[in-house]
Amino acid sequence: MSEEQRPDGRSRTEQEPGSAGRAAPHPADTGLSGSYDLLLLDLDGTVYRGSEPIVGAESALAASPSRHLFVTNNASRSPEDVAEHLNALGIHAEFDDVVTSAQAGARLVASRLGAGAEVLVVGAPALADEVLGQGLRPVRSFSESVAAVIQGFSRSVAWSDLAEAALAVRNGAWWVATNVDSTLPDERGLLPGNGSLVAALATATGATPTVAGKPGRPIMDDAVRQGGGRRPLVVGDRLDTDIAGACAAGLDSLLVFTGVSTPAETILAAPAMRPTYVADSLHALAAPAQECAVGPQRGWHAQVDGDMIRVEADREVLETLEEQGGRVVDGPGQVAASSELSMRGLRAVAAVAWKHDFQGRIVGADPRIQALVRQWHGA
Repeated sequence: MSEEQRPDGRSRTEQEPGSAGRAAPHPADTGLSGSYDLLLLDLDGTVYRGSEPIVGAESALAASPSRHLFVTNNASRSPEDVAEHLNALGIHAEFDDVVTSAQAGARLVASRLGAGAEVLVVGAPALADEVLGQGLRPVRSFSESVAAVIQGFSRSVAWSDLAEAALAVRNGAWWVATNVDSTLPDERGLLPGNGSLVAALATATGATPTVAGKPGRPIMDDAVRQGGGRRPLVVGDRLDTDIAGACAAGLDSLLVFTGVSTPAETILAAPAMRPTYVADSLHALAAPAQECAVGPQRGWHAQVDGDMIRVEADREVLETLEEQGGRVVDGPGQVAASSELSMRGLRAVAAVAWKHDFQGRIVGADPRIQALVRQWHGA
């Protein structure tokens, strides 16, 4: 079985899911972004948080040579609205640079039911517009003729909306969720996402929806097709949606820590949610791919020791940690100067944990490392 070299220098067999037909990667000196011809970028928690941009996102994307496609699980806004919001933040985008879970969900329903089918919409007007645009008939209340229920995020979803959907699902209507993100990043913190409302409907009906958005394949397939790239890189802040979606589609991925998932969760991630690269923020797009890849790191040492992974570091690393006073990350979107040192340690530890499918404790052999481990856990 022949092998293909990944941008990070490791090999990938041609038979790996999603890798067929990829061209050889660009040289490593073009940076991580330049090693791929298409970036599939998450928005909430990756590019912005609520109405505020993530620190450094604008400059990082402006410097990236690859085409950008913004792939969002938020079904409450149209591609035009998303592009307008991005441009207001200083990030150039056209409406056709945006792929939403509302689009993916509506296409999925239309592909199965065909034009004219009656679809009960739970969500924002943007979702109803996508349903209508696919030749379907959007409705807001239950009747015997409802063939499908499509559920997406909206801040105005009420008990009455869920009640109508429950009646339809119990009557045999096909239930499609645009996404199942349990939380939504906001400048004030994490708020209930569509997944929380999906869970309420699941409890009421005992049914399980088909998911069109990340981590489902429909939105990833739509994005790759729309972007036209042969070497896509998925970029996001959530292991359970962005990275799991990339893994399901056989695509490389970059996890950034400006949103939901944490370093500690990454170390213990299941195989279906393991990113190719990890970094503090989108600044990593300019760094060499090999530097961002999960794997051994100069100056860092990790090994399984019984029910724990013991983490050690060379004297130079320890002295640097001491000089920086353990100050690694100030908070979401506020990355301190020493965060890259933290990321190197994380990449080394994650590589060992994943090799052994480890689910135990992470222990620093030195108090300075242990302080870093506590920060990975959010302490």
